[in-house]
Amino acid sequence: MTRRIDLPSAVMLALVAVASLLAFTWPLIVTPSASLDGNSQSSFVFAIILPVVIGIMVTQLTRGTIGVKALAMLGVLSALGALARPLGAGTAGIEFVFVPLLLGGRVFGATFGFLLGCTTMFTSALLTGGVGPWLPFQMLAFAFTGMFAGLLPRVRGWVEIAVLCLYAFVASFLYGMLVDLSFWPFNLGLGTQVSYVAGAPLMENLHRFLVWSAATSLGWNLGRAFTTIITLVLIGRPLLRILRRTNRVGRYEEGASA
Repeated sequence: MTRRIDLPSAVMLALVAVASLLAFTWPLIVTPSASLDGNSQSSFVFAIILPVVIGIMVTQLTRGTIGVKALAMLGVLSALGALARPLGAGTAGIEFVFVPLLLGGRVFGATFGFLLGCTTMFTSALLTGGVGPWLPFQMLAFAFTGMFAGLLPRVRGWVEIAVLCLYAFVASFLYGMLVDLSFWPFNLGLGTQVSYVAGAPLMENLHRFLVWSAATSLGWNLGRAFTTIITLVLIGRPLLRILRRTNRVGRYEEGASA
């Protein structure tokens, strides 16, 4: 599996990035007469994700940039992430699922990281019964977290761990805030100081959202960030070596059999 993003995959990822930005931030730009329906938004987002994931997979297979062994590794890391997610569920934001996602995206590249985020979140939702209107938003936020892990600067050793830890801290908050933003308009109703107000100025709604997010999710985001950072510091380097060895062996064997 190459770390480079080929042109067809880059185009699809760029299109889904624009659509995702609109899907997440629509509460900040919606008109007062717009209909607010969380279920319809969820269906729209899922309709974005599915063709992109299938399209990227087909493109990678036909171009030979992802082989059978890379697909197997995608399945293994997805399963590990799905099993890791329930370990700290409901306990002050303790989550280990970011570790395989960040390491997988880091070693195998941005496209792999995007696919890994989608498949991990979808699989874990099936295992834990977490399928609902929030799932497509979680899948997108998680997928882009994995994708950007594959675009981090190419450094090694403890510098690499430091870069991953810094990214994990930022990504933990961005992921939490994006997921919060997807259901914030439907969560409180109207009339509170932090409720969503359709048609209000962007900065007013943004201020309301940030106050609400800090009050309700700050502890969870911090817990997610520090859990991921501590795990990366303790076992990040050996896991990176294992994944890189697997990647090198996979590429060698695929080339030898061609």
